[in-house]
Amino acid sequence: MNTRYWQILTAAGAVLMITMGVRQSLGLFIQPINASTGVSIVAISFALATGQFVWGASQPLFGLLAERIGPFKVMLLGAVLMALGLILAVLWSTPLGLTLTLGILVSAGAGAGSFALMIAAASRALGPHQRAFAAGFINAGGSFGQFLFAPMSQLLIVSMGWMSALWTLAAATLVTIPLAFGFGRVARPIPAAASASDHLPAGKQVRLAFGDRSYWCLHAGFFTCGFHVAFLTTHLPSYAALCGMPQRVSAIALGLIGFANIFGSLFTGWLGNRMRMKNILFWMYALRALMIIALLLSPKTVINFYIFGVGMGMTWLATVPPTAGLVGKLFGTRHLATLFGLTLLSHQIGGFFGAWLGGVGFAVNGNYDALWITDILLASFAALVNLPIREAPLGTFAKS
Repeated sequence: MNTRYWQILTAAGAVLMITMGVRQSLGLFIQPINASTGVSIVAISFALATGQFVWGASQPLFGLLAERIGPFKVMLLGAVLMALGLILAVLWSTPLGLTLTLGILVSAGAGAGSFALMIAAASRALGPHQRAFAAGFINAGGSFGQFLFAPMSQLLIVSMGWMSALWTLAAATLVTIPLAFGFGRVARPIPAAASASDHLPAGKQVRLAFGDRSYWCLHAGFFTCGFHVAFLTTHLPSYAALCGMPQRVSAIALGLIGFANIFGSLFTGWLGNRMRMKNILFWMYALRALMIIALLLSPKTVINFYIFGVGMGMTWLATVPPTAGLVGKLFGTRHLATLFGLTLLSHQIGGFFGAWLGGVGFAVNGNYDALWITDILLASFAALVNLPIREAPLGTFAKS
């Protein structure tokens, strides 16, 4: 592995660390905004749920744009959108304002510097044997961002108030601009097509992918993944408060999820070269269901919340490397930003419902019991739906 290899991975991982870290810490602002402005938890949850959808929807679009104007300009646009959204959220803290700022501007900006663009650019520049680990390494950057930004955001809220905390996060997002310069220097242009599928134009490749059952299985699994990831990042602080825990416990638990996922991402990236990726996905989702059951049945103590954070973190976004790897394996890397971006859109549609219905369920029932049960069922479904995937090059499918 040469210097260029590590330059690509480091630049991509650092950008993802900031965009993911900031975006996944926004759930910590629900109660402070509610207490300060009177905007209901349901309305704030809807704003963040909108962000789940926008983050997913923006990634295939930014992937297509990056193929035309290059990743640097796309990442620069993303940094400006994120910073602007965080600043305006303080000045326009109404249900509509929070939806437009935190829900649309921040989330679209984060999508311009997220998984689809980072992993696709790295995959095009690296050999097939390097891609699984590269996806895991880049994904670990996002996990480290959650580990870093969740407790930092809570500290800022306590010491400075939620308004100043959002402004500080806005400043942090601008750090992605110099990182984008570095990424532009190491990112290669798209190479000559390496496989039959790489010769296809984007529109035809997308139609071909949606005609394949395995691609739909990946979408279904990622939809359910998005539901419970968004539900937990948005509502774990409120659930912990219901259990009598101070908010620092949920902030630390979210940080532990991100910290543990550093190792989970690297492990699944390493494992992707050694076992079938669909089997990796099965075990990731199945373990999540078991850990949620364990949390619900165990005493609600600080240590148990931390154990849950570590256990869930090992699987958290460790699903990204094998999912991206399967998309690249099935359809090539020429349009990976678009095709993987579309699976992330399904992930974030699930995320929309996870974040929004969590708030609705709490408003109706005064607890999250129904959502936890739904979460367990969906995680189990996500495990099973990956088993029918035919893990082989697309040309093999055509013959079968």
